[in-house]
Amino acid sequence: MNTMTYTTQHIWTWWIALYLFFGGLGAATLTITFLTDMYCRPHRKLVLWGALSGVVLLAISSAVLFGHLLHHTAVIYVLNPLVFIFKPDSWIAWGTQFILWMMVWGMLYALPYMRETPLFMRIPLVRSILQWPLVSWLSACCMKRRRIVGWLASINGIGTAVYTGLLIQSFPAVALWHNPGVPLLFTVSAFSTAFAYLLLLLNIFITDENDQDIRHRYERMDLILIATELVILFSFFNYTLSGSESGYRSAQLLWGDWGWLIGFIGFGLLVPFMIELRGVTKGWRGRFPTVAAAVLVLMGGYLLRHYFMYAGVYAYPW
Repeated sequence: MNTMTYTTQHIWTWWIALYLFFGGLGAATLTITFLTDMYCRPHRKLVLWGALSGVVLLAISSAVLFGHLLHHTAVIYVLNPLVFIFKPDSWIAWGTQFILWMMVWGMLYALPYMRETPLFMRIPLVRSILQWPLVSWLSACCMKRRRIVGWLASINGIGTAVYTGLLIQSFPAVALWHNPGVPLLFTVSAFSTAFAYLLLLLNIFITDENDQDIRHRYERMDLILIATELVILFSFFNYTLSGSESGYRSAQLLWGDWGWLIGFIGFGLLVPFMIELRGVTKGWRGRFPTVAAAVLVLMGGYLLRHYFMYAGVYAYPW
């Protein structure tokens, strides 16, 4: 009779957690920023801060992944848009295309605002690039078709956020990952961390009193997303306990680990939930509680992915 051996995988570790965290955060940040600018009110500072930092986060995410590829020449294949024809089941290729086009459309959306910002025009090299005839023409086209460019960026941003969960869900050997709820969990977490990140920008770097309404909206949305994340995690808890032996072993690792319970569930979800609930219902004097909650949400977003990698258990018979 064969016996089953259970072991944690040791290939996808902290580096893939960073890739998923920065990728989801950057994509969701760009999406929220552009939708705010298109449908709440035009906000040049928010677009510049959100778009440029979002593109940087996506670039860091891609660099982490490509730096750990077994064959670095594989970058050529995943960057090729025709990869869908030859390898349509490659989720990394899909994700790379989403990230690439998210960065392209994101920079095009921010381009008209960059040309209106004195800071960029004071930098000689940047000023000369922004004054090129082709760049001027692109800027005028993007401003005229602002919502089309914004939606193209947002669609790719949503695709990137969903993809981070689909990539993990595509591994049938690990019961914790091979769950249809994983893409939903990672998407909700990506947008929650993005709202938290934008709250940091609005409370530390963009200190405009006219943004009070946007801050309240972001805080309410983050509160709803944290609550949704807690419900999904409770469902995961029941799923892993009543499913396969591999899932049960993953549940033992997660729910018996103080880093998961206190670091992620406690300080990454419950504490910021209570802080934001108080902020939404009664408000706070000063910005420190909101900033603290945002930092904790960002910490929790990384810890979710870190412990998901750590608790990936697979089984094999002897």
